[in-house]
Amino acid sequence: MSRAAIIAAARGWIGTPYVHQASCKGAGTDCLGLVRGVWREVLGAEPEIPPAYSPDWAERQGAETLLDALSRHMVPVAVNAARPGDVLVFRMREGAPAKHCALLSGPSAILHAWQGRAVAETPYTPYWQRRCVAAGAFPILR
Repeated sequence: MSRAAIIAAARGWIGTPYVHQASCKGAGTDCLGLVRGVWREVLGAEPEIPPAYSPDWAERQGAETLLDALSRHMVPVAVNAARPGDVLVFRMREGAPAKHCALLSGPSAILHAWQGRAVAETPYTPYWQRRCVAAGAFPILR
């Protein structure tokens, strides 16, 4: 499996509406659901199914659940060394747990789902770059 295949799989989700906790191409997904769906397309069965989570799960728990999952299932990559096809994790507020993820689709673009919007490929602007706290490669890439 190549990086191009991962990006193509992720682009196949473009237009899928945002649905909290979902991971069904064309029907609904959230940011984690997008990564889970791409995993299933390129690797097969998911290594674990996430427990139910609320929109504010990270703040209430105070745990780095998303970063922990990234370290369990992806090959760690330095944020500044991330390449297209890698997963990026974002901390939306300083001091808050990381709780958003996307796939890097090019040197200046990401694919992600976020509340109120469908999956889209958007510019990887300084807004997102400042908030990126971790990156990981699918195990088949490293």
